[in-house]
Amino acid sequence: MNLSKSLILASGSPRRRELLTTLGVPFEVLASDTDESFPSEMPVRDVPALLAKRKAEAVLALKPDALVLAADTVVVLENVILNKPLNEEEARKMLRQLSGQVHEVHTAFCLLSSDSKVTVTDVAFVTFKTLSDWEIEFYVASGKPMDKAGAYGIQEWIGLIAVERIEGSYFTVM
Repeated sequence: MNLSKSLILASGSPRRRELLTTLGVPFEVLASDTDESFPSEMPVRDVPALLAKRKAEAVLALKPDALVLAADTVVVLENVILNKPLNEEEARKMLRQLSGQVHEVHTAFCLLSSDSKVTVTDVAFVTFKTLSDWEIEFYVASGKPMDKAGAYGIQEWIGLIAVERIEGSYFTVM
């Protein structure tokens, strides 16, 4: 891959921007409104790679001379993907489902240019303690679950109080 190309992060995620900034890598942000649907029969482990590739391709179409980095994360409980909640009730439901359980977090990264593509997926296993109703209500009232797969951000308050164990990379979950 040609590293002399400008790097574009194909994501509006503040967490992804923070990670790249921490690495000291110069980049631009250009998020596209990309279709995040996937075939229902697709294995859950393949979904984030498909979505990351789709996001990277959409941005590369706009900036063909760039190096595009896209990512997607899915939270999986008992082989079912918990997407971003559509409303507060769905966020509560997801947090109740995760409460006291071990779930998987799959994150895929796609690095794409006009002449090359690299896609990598990582999986982490996260154990949640049993959450009380007030903990769920407090977090949902903050509004923070609404833009996150599985309705939680490990780097936020809920991550500090709910996560008992991570097998794998914290950054895969973040």
